[in-house]
Amino acid sequence: MAKIPFFKYRYYILILFGILFSKSYAQDSSEENSNSHNPLSKITSRSIPIDRVSKETDHKVDSIITNGIKNHAFPGAQVLVAKKGDIIFHKAYGFYTYDSIQPVALNAIYDLASVTKITGPVLALMKLYDEGKLDLDVPFSTYWKPWKHVKNKSELSLREILAHQAGLKPYIVFLNDVQKKGGIKRKYIHSGPSPRFENQAYEHLYVKNRFVSKIHREIKRSEVNENKVYLYSGLAFLIFPKLISQLSGESYEYYLQKYFYLPMGATTLGFKPKTKKYPNDIVPTEVDSVFRKDLVKGWVHDENAALMGGVSGNAGLFGTARDLHIILQMYQNYGIYDGHRYLSEATIKEFTKVQYPENDNRRGLGFDKPLLKNKNLPISEAYPAIDASMESFGHSGFTGTFIWADPINQLVFIFLSNRVYPSRNNRSLYHLNIRPQLHQLFYVDQGEE
Repeated sequence: MAKIPFFKYRYYILILFGILFSKSYAQDSSEENSNSHNPLSKITSRSIPIDRVSKETDHKVDSIITNGIKNHAFPGAQVLVAKKGDIIFHKAYGFYTYDSIQPVALNAIYDLASVTKITGPVLALMKLYDEGKLDLDVPFSTYWKPWKHVKNKSELSLREILAHQAGLKPYIVFLNDVQKKGGIKRKYIHSGPSPRFENQAYEHLYVKNRFVSKIHREIKRSEVNENKVYLYSGLAFLIFPKLISQLSGESYEYYLQKYFYLPMGATTLGFKPKTKKYPNDIVPTEVDSVFRKDLVKGWVHDENAALMGGVSGNAGLFGTARDLHIILQMYQNYGIYDGHRYLSEATIKEFTKVQYPENDNRRGLGFDKPLLKNKNLPISEAYPAIDASMESFGHSGFTGTFIWADPINQLVFIFLSNRVYPSRNNRSLYHLNIRPQLHQLFYVDQGEE
C-alpha cells in the first residue's frame, strides 16, 4: 500500500480538530435558531440577543434586508457587526432559496467568492513577507520563474499585481478549454477519480491534474495593458497557491490551516466543505445549466477555481460569519487576536494602505479600500459606507458577500448572501445599494469616533 506523506497526516489531524470544533459550535447555535420556523411570515429573521444596537437601527436593517428579499436581490442573508472586538449585532434573514423551506441559520457556511483573496492567499503572502521571503518591489518573476523571460511580465512587481496596477487581463474563462459543442472534453474532465484525474471540481467531475499547469501557461501568454492604470484582475490569484507552496515548503491549504484558521479557532474556513462533513448548513449558490448541471452547493461557484480542484486564491474559500469576524478582528488589531500575534503591525499597515492614489487607484495590496473621495459622496454613490475611515479595508465577493474592517472606528461589518441564486444575472443587490446602506447605519448607531 502506498504511504501517505507525513504532511498529509498532519493536515488530516488539523481537519479532524476543525470538524470537532465545528460540531460544538453547531450545538451552541442550535438554540439561537430554534425559533426560526415562523409559519406566519415568509421573511423571518434569527438573531443572538445582544442589546448593543438601537431598536431604530435594528428596524432599519430589517427593512433594508426585507426589501432586498422581496425584490429578489437574494433569498436570504445575514449581517454581523462588531464594535471594539465585541459582536454587537448578528442576525440572519430569509431562506436559502425562494421556496422558503429552509431558514438561514446563523452558523451557515457561505461560498465567499473573491473574499477568498484577503482571507486566503493574502494572509499567506503577508506572513511570507514578514519572514523576508518576499519583496514587494522586485520583479515577481524573481519568485515565479515561468515569467522570467516573458517580455510583458518579467518586470512586473508583486506590489503592482496585488494593487491591480500591473495591467493584467481581468479574467480568462478557462471553462471554454474543457467544453465542446454538446458536452465536456474527456481529455480534461472525467466522471471518476484516477491517478491522472485527482482534482475534484464537483460531484462526478474530476479535472486532469495537469490542467492547473495549463491555466498557468495561458496566464503567462495573456496580454498585458501597457498603460499603467487601475485594472482589476484575479489572474495572479490563480498562481498564488503554487507560489505559496514553493516558498513555504507546505501546501497552500495546509499552510492556511496550520498558521491561521485552526490556531485562531476559525475552523469552518476552508475549501471544499462538501468533502469535510461539517454539521453546519452550506448555502447553495447558482443553478448551473452550463457546467455542473445542478444547483451548486458545497462546491465553489467560480468555474476557474473549480477547475483548480476547488482550491484556489481567487475564490474557493467557504466559512461562517463568526469565523470571518475572527480574521477581520485580527486585521483590525493589526496582527493580534486573542493575545497572539499572527502578523506584524507594519506588514498589515503596508498591505492595507492605498498604493497608487496618484493613478486614481484606491486599492491596497489585495485589499479593497474606500473610494478616494468617499466622504464627499451621497450614500447612493459611496463605497463602502460614507463614514468608513480611509484606513478601513475589506473586499466583496461575486456570490453576494462583503467584509470590512475599520481600525479607526473599531468597527467590523460582515454581510453574507447568495445573490447568485438562482442565477448570477440577479443584480438587484447592486442596484438597491444594499451593502453601503447597511454599513452606514452602524456608523451612525455607534457614533463615528
